[in-house]
Amino acid sequence: SLLQRLIGRVIWQFQSSLSVSQANEILTSSTDLIQHEIDMRYNIIRYFAWLIPTLGFIGTVMGIGLALETAGQPPSLDDTEELRQWMMTLTSDLGVAFNTTLVALLLSAVIVFLMHIAQEMEEMALNRSAQYCLDNLINRLWQK
Repeated sequence: SLLQRLIGRVIWQFQSSLSVSQANEILTSSTDLIQHEIDMRYNIIRYFAWLIPTLGFIGTVMGIGLALETAGQPPSLDDTEELRQWMMTLTSDLGVAFNTTLVALLLSAVIVFLMHIAQEMEEMALNRSAQYCLDNLINRLWQK
């Protein structure tokens, strides 16, 4: 599809102007526009890659808040079982708090990595298409 779009635009421009330089300019402009289209397709993914760690940090703040609430209600030091239960609840709340950030950061890292791979593949396809047009179309055009 990229190659078809580029070839169609270059041929149309050359037919209307009979100018190789204008055909080359339309190729350059078209590749810039397509590059911008490719970049815009990833905006929502970039947003989610930002949102996920943010939600993880919100979970951390909430977990720390719960842990502090639990810490603010210590049991009597005489009852060992109640003290152990209190410590388990406190450490569990803190564990959840920090695990939310860890999971969110790992998930975000995977999403960003996959996004970069996909975007690189699209940009490579665009570059190959533009190179094909230069080698097999623009360089073979001639003006009368």
